[in-house]
Amino acid sequence: MTPPSIPEDAMDIILCLQKAGFQACLAGGCVRDFLLGKTAHDWDVATSALPDQVEQMFPHTVAVGKAFGIIVVIQNGTPFEVATFRNDGKYTDGRHPENIVFSSLEEDVKRRDFTVNALLYDPVHKILHDYVGGQQDLKQQILRAVGNPLQRFAEDKLRILRAIRFSANLQFKIEENTWQAICAEAQNINRVSRERIAAELDKMLLGGHSSSAMQLLQKSGLLDILLPQVAALQNVAQPPQFHPEGDVWQHTLLMLEEWDKTLQHCSEDPLHPRFQDGLLARASLPEKRILAWAVLLHDIGKPDTYVEADRIRFNGHDCLGARIAQEILSRLKMPNEVIEGASTLVRLHMSLSAFPQMRLANRRRKLQDPLFPLLLELHRLDCIGSHKIMSLHQEILQAWHEEQARPAPTKPLLTGKDLMNMGLKPGPLFSTILKAVQDAALENSLNSPEEAIRWVKQNYL
Repeated sequence: MTPPSIPEDAMDIILCLQKAGFQACLAGGCVRDFLLGKTAHDWDVATSALPDQVEQMFPHTVAVGKAFGIIVVIQNGTPFEVATFRNDGKYTDGRHPENIVFSSLEEDVKRRDFTVNALLYDPVHKILHDYVGGQQDLKQQILRAVGNPLQRFAEDKLRILRAIRFSANLQFKIEENTWQAICAEAQNINRVSRERIAAELDKMLLGGHSSSAMQLLQKSGLLDILLPQVAALQNVAQPPQFHPEGDVWQHTLLMLEEWDKTLQHCSEDPLHPRFQDGLLARASLPEKRILAWAVLLHDIGKPDTYVEADRIRFNGHDCLGARIAQEILSRLKMPNEVIEGASTLVRLHMSLSAFPQMRLANRRRKLQDPLFPLLLELHRLDCIGSHKIMSLHQEILQAWHEEQARPAPTKPLLTGKDLMNMGLKPGPLFSTILKAVQDAALENSLNSPEEAIRWVKQNYL
C-alpha cells in the first residue's frame, strides 16, 4: 500500500509517541478516506500511551475528552485528537459509556462503529491493522457494523444516523443485518440530542448525496420521526402542467439531486459554470447550509394548503411553509442565521415568478438583497426539479449580473435630517418620501441630492 500524504504535524505526533516506546497509528475516517483515494480532513491518532503521558509529552494540549482517553494535541495551531486504546463499559444513556478501560490496539478496534472506520495505519512502519474485515468491505463498498449491529446501535443511538450519512456520502450499500438493526432502533433516535441530530442532517445535506440520504431516512422510518413534515410530502399530488415529475416528495428529491450535482461539481472544479455565474462563488458554509435547508423545506407548506379547484392549488404555501421551516429549524437548535435565512427563502421562493412585471425600483431593490443569489439558485433548482423551463431564470440571472456591474451607491440621496432642514416635521410621511426618493434613484430619475431636494419641494411643500 502506498502511504498517504500525511500532514507533517500529525506525523510528528506519531513519531514522538513511537520514539517514546508507545504504539501510535492513524485511526478512523482518515484511514478510510486515503484508502478510498479521498482527501482526509481529520487526522486522528490512536495510541497505547495513557492520557497523562500524552499531556506530558506535548507542550500544547487540551483535555477535551480525558475521561474517555482523548487528549487534543495542538501542533502549530492545528488540533489533533490523540486517543488511548480502550474498551468501553456499559452504555446506559444510549450515547456514552459509563466507564472505559484502557486496552490494546486489537480491543480498541472492536468497540468502533463500522468496519470501514475501524482500520488503523502505522505510517512509520507502513502497517495496516485490520481485525474486522474493513479492507474487504471497502473494496465491496459495504457499510457493516463492527460485531453485533443491534449492540452497536443500542450503545450509541447516534450511530444510526451516522450509518445513513456514511452510506449516502460514500455511496456504500448497508449490509442487511446492519440495515435491519437501523430500522429496529430508529424509534429510539430521539434519545440523541437535537444538536447532534442537526449536525448529522447538515452533513447529509452538504455531503453531495442528500437525495440518497433522504431516501434512506424515509425507508428506515427515521424521516417520520425526525422530520415528519418532510415525510408528509409523499403522495401529495401536484398540477401536472407545472409538475410533470410527480408528487411533492419526488419534486423535492429531484431538486436535491441537482443540488448534489452542484456541490459535487463545485468541489471538484472551482471554475465550474455553476460558480462562474457568480451565484455560489463566494458562498460561505452558513450560506450553503441556508440554501440546502431551503431546498429540503421550500414546499413544506403544501400538504396543509392542498385544494382542488380549477386545478390543484397550494394557496399561501410559501408563507405557511416559512413558519413551519422556522419551527423545524428552531426545534433542531440551528443557528439563528440558518433559521432566518432558510425560512426567508421558503417565504420568497415563489416571488421571482413576478419579476418581469415588477417596476424597476422593486427589481433593483430585490437584486441588491444579500440573500438574492441564494434565492435565485433556489429558483433554478426548483425549475430543474419540475418543468425545466429556464428562460425566466436566465432573464433574472442576466439582470443580476447587470446589477452587480453597477457602482454601489455610497449613501442615500436624502435622509430624515435633510427633510427636517426643508421644514418638514417628523412623522409617517418621512418614510413615504424617503422611499419615493429611493425608488426614483433606483430608476435613475433622480441622480443627486440637489435633484432630490427640488423634487421633494415640488411634490410635498
